[in-house]
Amino acid sequence: MALGSFTGSAGALAHLTPRPTQTLFNDNYLSLSDMDFTQQFLPEVYEKEVERYGNRTISGFLRMVGAEMPMASDQVVWSEQGRLHAAYDPVETTATTVIIPANAAGASQNVIGPGATIVIASANGLVVEKAYVSAVSAPVAGVVTLTVAGYQGAITVHAAAKIFVYGSEYAKGTSNAGTSVDASFEQFSNKPIILRDKYNVNGSDTAQIGWVEVTTEAGTSGYLWYLKSEHEARIRFEDQLEMSMLEAEKAAAPITPADFGTAAGTQLTGSDGLFSALEDRGLVYSDQDFGGADGLADFDVILQELDKQGSIEENMMFLNRSASLGLDNMLASVNSAYATGSSYGVFNNSSEMALNLGFSGFRRGSYDFYKTDWKYLNDATTRGLVGDIEGVLVPAGTSTVYDQQLGQNISRPFLHVRYRASEADDRKMKSWITGSVGGNFTSDEDAMNVHFLSERCLCVQAANNFVLFKKIAS
Repeated sequence: MALGSFTGSAGALAHLTPRPTQTLFNDNYLSLSDMDFTQQFLPEVYEKEVERYGNRTISGFLRMVGAEMPMASDQVVWSEQGRLHAAYDPVETTATTVIIPANAAGASQNVIGPGATIVIASANGLVVEKAYVSAVSAPVAGVVTLTVAGYQGAITVHAAAKIFVYGSEYAKGTSNAGTSVDASFEQFSNKPIILRDKYNVNGSDTAQIGWVEVTTEAGTSGYLWYLKSEHEARIRFEDQLEMSMLEAEKAAAPITPADFGTAAGTQLTGSDGLFSALEDRGLVYSDQDFGGADGLADFDVILQELDKQGSIEENMMFLNRSASLGLDNMLASVNSAYATGSSYGVFNNSSEMALNLGFSGFRRGSYDFYKTDWKYLNDATTRGLVGDIEGVLVPAGTSTVYDQQLGQNISRPFLHVRYRASEADDRKMKSWITGSVGGNFTSDEDAMNVHFLSERCLCVQAANNFVLFKKIAS
């Protein structure tokens, strides 16, 4: 029997009522959802048979890199600001024109006006010319033609070229200059999914009950009870919460759910998990071999892509075993200057904290990286079974987005979980008991059912700053 401090209505266990005797009631059941308390006062809860496959839990990734925050609606919507400068790739050029194609929706994407000065480059970037935009046509099926004058004469003809605006030039006495350009925003959304699980034990098998004596603020003592075998079910459900945030996909077409008392007409739409979001909006780097002869060159390709996206200086890398060892070999093979001097800013400038969390830090160029092995990618019953995903690079810190529900700009972690919650129902992690065993009398079933439920989704902000390391089928 363990003795703990129970803080009453002001504490984390305010939903429980300690009983003066060791009697089973619903309101004195110490669920493993009261995890902090059980870890402190009930170490015997974790005493179990030898685990053949070691510590089997895979959760922890989202807790380490993200955050959790409530949402009231059934959809989270946010807007991300687009590029600051105007650039187009590809375009078509003639001696005196630049043709900007329509976007995917068939609409004009041009924001360049007369008076702008532009850089025109061939597809390989080796032929570079400067030009002045003298006129802009009206869109025809979304296609816009810029009339240009090359500063060194006629422009080279390119079937596929790229351009960007570097400035403007106007004559003396100009009265109407410049083109009004509104900041571009792209809107994203995600919907939460409901996850459920249940642990069932019949009345005859509820022998593994433990008791803990607690003391209330008033100085009185009482007893709480717990079911030792609930632990496995809860850990499995917590792992599923995390795996769903990684693996979830939006359905191409609505799916009719299994009939569990579902309301007529209800359909499932799925949700956008991490891997799906990065496949769609992130940087996907395939078949890298950091430990090979070109390991450092491969890594520098990633840095060059990060340079194009925004140059977030601190990044966390979660890798499978092979990719992690390859990176270790890369760092060992280069000059030691590349493997030292990390700032550890994301860890409050504490190298000891970074190492204790299983991360190793290194710097390349202006970037700091913190690398760790990711069990989820190694476990033979999760992604280790598949082997196609070798890791992810996650930017540290926060990004600023426009929240459609709040109607204002807010700063949030690049990666975070949103869960449904209201004054009436917090659905971050619900747990309740039904049946006729353990002080519960909700049905005539000779069993105790411990139910778990969560409603949540993942938000991947500024996905263009993430990298998904993935093998591509040849």
